[in-house]
Amino acid sequence: MKFFNKKRITISSKNEGRMPLKNVMDGSILTRDSVVDQLPYVLFLTLIAVLYIGNRYHAEKIVRQTNNIQSTLKELRAESITSASRLMFISKQSEVARLVNEKGLDLKEAVEPPQKLVIDSNE
Repeated sequence: MKFFNKKRITISSKNEGRMPLKNVMDGSILTRDSVVDQLPYVLFLTLIAVLYIGNRYHAEKIVRQTNNIQSTLKELRAESITSASRLMFISKQSEVARLVNEKGLDLKEAVEPPQKLVIDSNE
């Protein structure tokens, strides 16, 4: 395989150092050897800048999602506490007796305490 030597064509003018604004405007500054040598570095910096911007947007998206989830969690926690409080109130003995009377069920509270049955396994 033969390798070909790359030749750089440079345009040199007498007014190159005197008119930098004109060189920038007409694009002739981009053909200088020093600029062409730095092109991979400039492309690398551009890639890093794009990745940095993308990472920033991704981080902001995650922060927004976290805030939404935290607010939803607060709402659900408050709802859970309310439900637990309501359940505790409804399950009190006096409240159960009142609900039984309101519904018209023929249930009565036990006046005598429950008795424990002991079975002797030897007999």
